[in-house]
Amino acid sequence: MGKIRDKVRNLSVRKTILLYLIISLLISFLLSAYITWAAAKVQEQIWWKYTDEDTYFAAVEMENESYMVQILRPESYEMSRMDHGISEACDFLQTYSVLIFSVVGSCVSVFLFYRNKLKKPIEELELASQRIADNDLAFRITYENRDEMGHLCHEFDRMRGQLEDNNRKLWHMIEDERALRSAIAHDIRSPLSVLKGYQEMLIDYFPDGTIDREKAVEMLQEGMKQIHRMDVFIDSMQKMNSLEHRTLKAERISSAQLEKDIQGELDILGKEKDIRLSVCQTDEVFQGDQEVIMEVLENLLSNAIRYSRKRIDIKVSLTSELLTISVQDDGNGFLEDAEKVTSAFHQKNIKDSLTHTGMGMYLARLYCEKHGGKLLLDNEKSGGAIVTAVFHRIA
Repeated sequence: MGKIRDKVRNLSVRKTILLYLIISLLISFLLSAYITWAAAKVQEQIWWKYTDEDTYFAAVEMENESYMVQILRPESYEMSRMDHGISEACDFLQTYSVLIFSVVGSCVSVFLFYRNKLKKPIEELELASQRIADNDLAFRITYENRDEMGHLCHEFDRMRGQLEDNNRKLWHMIEDERALRSAIAHDIRSPLSVLKGYQEMLIDYFPDGTIDREKAVEMLQEGMKQIHRMDVFIDSMQKMNSLEHRTLKAERISSAQLEKDIQGELDILGKEKDIRLSVCQTDEVFQGDQEVIMEVLENLLSNAIRYSRKRIDIKVSLTSELLTISVQDDGNGFLEDAEKVTSAFHQKNIKDSLTHTGMGMYLARLYCEKHGGKLLLDNEKSGGAIVTAVFHRIA
């Protein structure tokens, strides 16, 4: 019985209304047939009261196949007012009972169809629309029938989920922008404060010989480091600002060409570490922006060189649809979650601020997402960090 109920509940809207109409018309036909028969019987009893019994039974004795006896309808003036009214009512029921019950049955079937099939999903959609209008997205539509209304509710709930995700991303963007503005102000103010301090010390103490020449040169060298820090910071900001409007170039990238380019990068950056490169050779060609891919690799490699002890492993896998570059080091691994590590201006310790701005992993994540991929962070069980850049093919 439960299976039948579930099948009926999950019927399409068209089949459901058709089922309701067929059932209502069938019931209407049976009721009208019974009412017609009952009205005829009542009418016959009324007419019998005004029939001459001797004449009727005499006629019945003469009845044969070609001769059938019926009770005749009395004239209206022969019947009492009540009998005449009842007889007329019986005539009305015999004539119009089918039509009346069909109309009533159709109305009942439409009402039941609305109550059982449409009322709940319409009410849920109306309530959901009101909650969305009130900027309340923390709910779910519970109507789960597998019919057109269920599909509509499912799509509406999917739209609500997308709105909720977009809303969450928007708030994250606002928070990121707020943190970014604060970090920018800090990163500009810090080197300027150091430069100002050095300049004031040189102006106050160098002319009278309080600071010797060697100390002055040391202070100027420290000032140059702060200038370099600002230069790196400005370069990172230019890259970040241009990323939004940057158009990816679809280039054919083979595993052999990519291995050659990465090896060239290692010859420049990886002289102080034991870096091992492994490229899975294949005849497949990947469509991607080689400049973006190499910038991501440079950021990941610089980060690995900074925090590794001795060894770095780079693994590259390439297909026609996907390119993955994995960089693993033997350092201490990530001590914070991926969201924080890949945020703007993230620095592991204060001394790092003299050499980099903490934008490398953040830019690498943005470049991967721009290329339709993502940046994955993990820790090796034996120690060390693993960063995997995933790039999807440019159509």
